[in-house]
Amino acid sequence: MLLNKHCVLWFCGLSGSGKTTISMALQQQLVQEGYEVVVFDGDVVRKGISKDLGFSPEDRTENIFRVAQACKNVSQRGVLAISATISPYESHRVMAGEMLGDTMKCIYLDASLQVCQDRDVKGLYAKAMAGEITNFTGVSDIFEPPQHPDLVLHTGQDSVEVCVRKLYQFLCRDVLGTTP
Repeated sequence: MLLNKHCVLWFCGLSGSGKTTISMALQQQLVQEGYEVVVFDGDVVRKGISKDLGFSPEDRTENIFRVAQACKNVSQRGVLAISATISPYESHRVMAGEMLGDTMKCIYLDASLQVCQDRDVKGLYAKAMAGEITNFTGVSDIFEPPQHPDLVLHTGQDSVEVCVRKLYQFLCRDVLGTTP
């Protein structure tokens, strides 16, 4: 079933904060309820529509522009779009917000650097700290927490299930107009 209101959930947070895990869990729940949902996962986007980009500030800007445009195209068709990208700079989230308007809901996945390092199954933080990866968010590049997120999920403290429940309640209240 399509949404009667355009919506883009824009997840942001450090690598390992739970963006992919939570977006996929929410997608699964909503699909079971009959909704159409598309997730633009940062790792997948980097292998597809942004495979020609690196991690310089300019390339990061272009990556966010491409993801925002893809989300806009999907949401205009009544499909819930979820961007699960690090989105490290406030200016990039503002740019996405200008493109998406009030359809964009900024969801900040708040987890400490230590929690994200502990979850790092790919070993990216260790490589970044050893200087093998440059421009790595949280180590050799900054992450600016959103100034005015629509929802903060404390993924370093709360379980995936608790975070998905809070996100679902937010979505029901602010987007679907239903009771969870």
